[in-house]
Amino acid sequence: MSDVKRKKVVIIGAGLGGLSAAIRLAHAGFEVRVLEQQQTVGGKLQRVTAEGYRFDRGPSTITLPHLFASVFETVGRRMEDYITFERLRQATRNVFADGAIVDLTASAAETAEQIACYSKQDAAAYAAFCKEAARLYRLADERFLGRLLLDARDKLDPRLAAGFLRVRPLTNLNKLLRRYFQHPNTLAMLGRYATYVGASPYESPAIFAMLAHVESELGIYRVQGGTYAIAEAFAKLAKELGVVIQTGVSVSQIMVKNGLCRGVETEQGVFEADIVVANGDVLSVYSSLIKPEHRPSFTNERIDRYEPSLSGFVQLIGIRRTYEQLLHHTVFYPERYEDEFSSIFRQRKPPAEPTIYICNAAISDRQAAPAGGSSLFVLVNAPYVSKSWSWERETENYAMLVRSRLAGFGIDCLEQADVTITYTPEQLERDTSAHRGAIYGISSNGARQTFFRPSNRSPDIQGLWFTGGTTHPGGGTPIVTLCGQLVAEELIKQYRN
Repeated sequence: MSDVKRKKVVIIGAGLGGLSAAIRLAHAGFEVRVLEQQQTVGGKLQRVTAEGYRFDRGPSTITLPHLFASVFETVGRRMEDYITFERLRQATRNVFADGAIVDLTASAAETAEQIACYSKQDAAAYAAFCKEAARLYRLADERFLGRLLLDARDKLDPRLAAGFLRVRPLTNLNKLLRRYFQHPNTLAMLGRYATYVGASPYESPAIFAMLAHVESELGIYRVQGGTYAIAEAFAKLAKELGVVIQTGVSVSQIMVKNGLCRGVETEQGVFEADIVVANGDVLSVYSSLIKPEHRPSFTNERIDRYEPSLSGFVQLIGIRRTYEQLLHHTVFYPERYEDEFSSIFRQRKPPAEPTIYICNAAISDRQAAPAGGSSLFVLVNAPYVSKSWSWERETENYAMLVRSRLAGFGIDCLEQADVTITYTPEQLERDTSAHRGAIYGISSNGARQTFFRPSNRSPDIQGLWFTGGTTHPGGGTPIVTLCGQLVAEELIKQYRN
């Protein structure tokens, strides 16, 4: 423990992964400082308030609450003393172009009954699919999610190899779904899980079918006070444990000498450290914060070979009316789902007929909007930043297109909103240093980018570590929280020995 207490750690970024790691490391005796370039903690998860409306800008579908609870439990605290999760009985409403509606619930029989309204064949196959989704989740949980893959020994573990072959790594999600279902509604509803990791269902591995089990069986939760309350709770606990959190501080360079990490340079001065944990996009960190001579394993050419994940175009709409069509989570699908991903990943342009997701927080939390009002987080998938599309020129036109499509589903009069705020991939790139504005960093299109992500430990710089969606075990709010815990556990193990 005495060796641990002498070690200084700087964490770049106060997202959930960075705060998770900070909590665990501080409890173990490390001297921890977190530097965040934005004015508030949370990374991509931020709170926006305007004219009595409250929005979460960032992740809104919360699953796997036990992964958040473990952050508190491992340092001897109770999550319930900091934050409250409540399971939603109706997880997500899915509204299709043909008028069909499926409300995903914890009951496979209930969900199948709704599917039967448009396809008895798909309904009959739903229970078997749920068993497959549960099997994939168990494999992922047992073999992949709870461990770091730092070197060849980890990756060549026979148990890992056996598990890898059993998760159908060379079968894409859409092909797996077609073994069970035929109707385009079902294929779109379950194929959408690929977008949770920034990918296309027509290219991402079949393992992401496990998210159907995560949502329907393990549950979708709301957070009292909004999703941003998770970031607030983590920051509160971190400070109680002695973590220094500084916001509004941009890191300009990671200092390296003789292959050793020495700390970071910022506009507010130098912060020396024995260990630097970068909680952010691995590709942005390597390309922007480390000189090329210090990263021979991560050349600019290698960085360019990674395909970024999809991004998102957001509208925050506060309006003094309610919509009976909306649950807490509602998704509106286009007639041709596949066209969306061709636009995003091939043409690198927003889809003309996008899938539209709405989080209607006020339906579960009346404090999110004035009486009789709605605070709507409206998200459509969008391409990562490229020369093919300029949000600076097209934001208002595309926002109107999305609102027009919503009007066709009965979500109308949005032009009368008290609050309308847009947020583009270009703004995401600027605010969070997300590589090319990609929400999840690297896409999970294909087995290589899914199962062989950049390591949590720098291969070139001793003392430099990574946590976040770009590295193992991947993206998603609970998973990046787990990532922070795994990195902290490894550092504690190393420096206690």
